[in-house]
Amino acid sequence: MRLLMATPTGWRREGNLPAELTSFVGRTRLLANLKRHLSESRLVTVTGIGGVGKSRTVLRLAHQVRSHYPDGVWFADLARLQDAGMVKHTIASALGIADQSSRAESESLSEWVGERDMLLIIDTCEHLVQGCAELVHELLEAAPNLKVLATSRQSLHLPYEHVVPVPPLQVPGDDPAESLFTNESVQLFAARAGASVPDFVLDEDNIAPVAELCRRLDGIPLAIELAAVRLRALSVEQILGLLADRFSLLAGASRTALPRHQTLRAAIGWSHELCEPAERLLWARLSVFAGDFELDAARFVCSDGRLPSEDITDLVTGLVEKSILLIRSNHAGVRYKLIDTLAEYGEEWLDKLGQKEQMAQRHLEYYLSLAQRSEDAWSGPRQIYWFVRMRQEHDNVRVALEHALKSPGKSALALTLLSSLWFMWVCCGFAREGRLYLERALEANPAVSKERCKALWVLSYVKSAQGDSAGALAAAETCSTEAVRVGDSRAVILASKMQGTAALLQGDLQKASALLGVAIEFNTENRELNPGLLPAIVELSIVLTTQGELYEAESLLQDCLQVCKERGELWVSSHAQWALASTRIATGRVEDALQNAREALRIKRHFHDTLGTLMALETAARIFVLSDRLSMAAQLLGALHQNWKTAGLPQLGAPWMTDEHNSCMRDCRQRLGELAYKNAFEEGARLDLDEASALALDDPDAPDES
Repeated sequence: MRLLMATPTGWRREGNLPAELTSFVGRTRLLANLKRHLSESRLVTVTGIGGVGKSRTVLRLAHQVRSHYPDGVWFADLARLQDAGMVKHTIASALGIADQSSRAESESLSEWVGERDMLLIIDTCEHLVQGCAELVHELLEAAPNLKVLATSRQSLHLPYEHVVPVPPLQVPGDDPAESLFTNESVQLFAARAGASVPDFVLDEDNIAPVAELCRRLDGIPLAIELAAVRLRALSVEQILGLLADRFSLLAGASRTALPRHQTLRAAIGWSHELCEPAERLLWARLSVFAGDFELDAARFVCSDGRLPSEDITDLVTGLVEKSILLIRSNHAGVRYKLIDTLAEYGEEWLDKLGQKEQMAQRHLEYYLSLAQRSEDAWSGPRQIYWFVRMRQEHDNVRVALEHALKSPGKSALALTLLSSLWFMWVCCGFAREGRLYLERALEANPAVSKERCKALWVLSYVKSAQGDSAGALAAAETCSTEAVRVGDSRAVILASKMQGTAALLQGDLQKASALLGVAIEFNTENRELNPGLLPAIVELSIVLTTQGELYEAESLLQDCLQVCKERGELWVSSHAQWALASTRIATGRVEDALQNAREALRIKRHFHDTLGTLMALETAARIFVLSDRLSMAAQLLGALHQNWKTAGLPQLGAPWMTDEHNSCMRDCRQRLGELAYKNAFEEGARLDLDEASALALDDPDAPDES
């Protein structure tokens, strides 16, 4: 069976720019103005009211200028981020930075950006202005070739910032010499009307009411798009009449709001009224989701006696048809999203209905259940599905965690949710975020409990993935002590495993061997493969290889790979292949070792396993030195030098890995010659992880993004 590849976002040199889902109409002068300011200024902030098209305009601009930035255009969406303390982490995640270390986030961000010639787009900053401004200032000071394009309802208030307001579209009458047919508001209405009603044609019969409608909507793109949807049931004249009634009702609603804010709210409110009552209620309830969501999530979270679960599918379809919900389809399935301005409107209605707490609790329950399902299934044949799924659910997991941590009496649920997602923090590239949340949740739950014990061994695992062996050992020892107090034998065993992992990283091989051996012995009859049994087997094999017990190490790894094959487990199998490569190097089977290292890299392409990829590349570099492919080895060493900077502590700080790396560098430089080594090393330093993997794999079909 062919596996679907989930290429890590940050490994694509061209960036992560979202596709344009709709045609772009008008804004010719604005785009030209933005291009000019972006060429002259390192920070351009695009401002304007909600629904005026800031994000859409910036996306169009980004697609036009992307070829100007050799290191890509990168897009970070902060619309649904609630915690100002997570701004740096969210942007780092958008850039694909999997820094597993415990150093400051801004330090790794600045180092990653470094000398890159790139454009960073930070979308929707207004609710996090201070945090965004501080980070942008840090990055621009640290990275001379970086440019930042931000969207916000207010400026970032930085002295060198160039602010470009996005006005509404030009409406009929703004330019007396302009034909109604070429007016950009009219053209937008015609484009969206044609998408809603395929036989719609702008002609002499309907141009006057369409022009009047666009005037009444003040040229606000979102308002025009919402109005165009109504053509499925109404004529342009009927829409205009209803909208006039709507505005007259709102005329006295607010004397303080700006007229164009009133216009937008009027258009949204009018669309709201044209929805069926059940659709309105679902709209409000869907505002609890962050980012996008699947249909099964909507069915669980939003259903009750008033909205039966079996009705949700038809109601979602109705909201898609009315352009309230966006629909996104890819190989992983269909997902839905509320446009941000419409989500805000729905949240206001949810608050008026008094259901915010109820929906937030249902949301937490759903993602807690999903986390536990994914943990149970992680070691099986659908591992890649769960990797993709939980990365898609990342924003919603954050929202659920924040609700649990901030709600009285629910912080213990945060422990359960966090610890169920141990594989997400360790295997999916979110170690730093997992550590931050785990430390918060443990601080909020000081009383000894089984939930706290599990969170402690997960924290130890995460800290090991960061190369923080001392912190990992401390967390594991605390877990062991508390687990004895509450009688949690499973946590005692897993604490032993995590202590063994920390000892291995510290180079204490005797202690590591004893502790990992205990974990394997007590887990052998256990149906759970991760994280106790299989990783412990791989780590014990590393100890045995280092101690020269090569037959025992290889036998262990072959057994591990057989179990992985039987169960459909891929992530640990990639580590076992990597470890087997080292064992075979030690027995002189260099070509066999190369096949193992390459198989490890091939599997890791399905995951965001930055650290695992770097370790496999370390081994590949050693093999290329041993097999006299010295130029390729030097290139890999250059790539490793550059990419370890942003991944965390080089070689995880493990003495045995550091010694092997330094020995490999010395041998390669000595045999290749200083000048040739330097040239190849510098060439490799320009490679990202995906390109370095393709080099090691000698894969002609790998994407060439240089």
